Amino acid sequence: MRIFSLGLITVYLFFAIGIVYADNEQHQPIGINIGKHGAHNADGHAPIGVMGDHMHAKGEWMLSYRYMRMEMKNSRDGTSGISAEEIATTVANPFFGQPMQPPTLRVVPTQMTMDMHMFGAMYAPTDWLTLMVMGSYLKKDMDHLTFMGPAGTTVRGGFTTRTSGIGDTKIGGLIRLYDDETHHFHLNAGFSLPTGSITETDDVLTPTGARPTVNLPYPMQLGSGTVDFLPGITYTAKSGKVGWGAQYTGVIRLEDENHEDYSLGDEHRITAWGSYLWKPWISTSARIAGQTIDKIDGQNPDIVAPVQTADPDNQGGERVDLLLGVNLIGQAGALAGHRVAFEFGAPVYQDLNGPQLETDWTFTLGYQKAF
Repeated sequence: MRIFSLGLITVYLFFAIGIVYADNEQHQPIGINIGKHGAHNADGHAPIGVMGDHMHAKGEWMLSYRYMRMEMKNSRDGTSGISAEEIATTVANPFFGQPMQPPTLRVVPTQMTMDMHMFGAMYAPTDWLTLMVMGSYLKKDMDHLTFMGPAGTTVRGGFTTRTSGIGDTKIGGLIRLYDDETHHFHLNAGFSLPTGSITETDDVLTPTGARPTVNLPYPMQLGSGTVDFLPGITYTAKSGKVGWGAQYTGVIRLEDENHEDYSLGDEHRITAWGSYLWKPWISTSARIAGQTIDKIDGQNPDIVAPVQTADPDNQGGERVDLLLGVNLIGQAGALAGHRVAFEFGAPVYQDLNGPQLETDWTFTLGYQKAF
């Protein structure tokens, strides 16, 4: 998998550099200049949940803030729901045989919320290149039920684990491939730097009633612990009041393992959307988004617990979401150029490497200002 990933990166970079040089030989840089694609209108950007969707004219800056909340509730194995009692009595504990490890998963997550604050900046040194950097702050909460002893469905009690802190930092650029009055293509290329913690701990409730402080399972950590490559390609278009677009993005782990002896799975996401401009200051959008995430490679030897989130194989899967959004932008006075947008979505299909908590809904609110 690592050799394949490095090969993909090499082909991708070769393709990107080749097209940029060829395009710059044949055309003058155009970029997405203010007004050319209705950038002063509410539909000048993609839905707020799409990252790296637009470029800027030479010398232009943009600052942005996004808040995203995701809620997960109840468990799913593959495409079917599975109850907490069924998990506790039938799903094998991969750590059975080690000290204090029962034969089945006796601790079951019931709900998780994640709040993410993302702060970004973009700058265009030329019309064909826009540079980006994004940092984040995360807060995660996961509720659990603990079942008593090594068997049965008697509930001992519940508990919540919490983590918060900075996440991984993303740097990169957008490289123009093609731009005319209707259509625009650009490459997304960047790296994710491991600034988020992967050694978070908290107190838990065990089947015996003890309350030790332990290394929390993988979904509760704040970063990947590895340097990751972020490839992508974006297409946007606009005709009259109607806009549309599509984007592919990926996360390719460049290291076999982090300092805790594992690496998260590679990720691939594809999305497509349409929008309608009702007035210059307001547009609405509908979007479909699909993702696939691989299982974790390796294992942290300090994450050992009778809970599904501690199993590297119970990570990742496939999901398809439908999302609706609204973009607003000030047209005059002190509000001119200030963009506020939000988007709400929910899954229509989930096939998880389970058992795992399934996603209920996501919400994104954002603010952007170019100058």
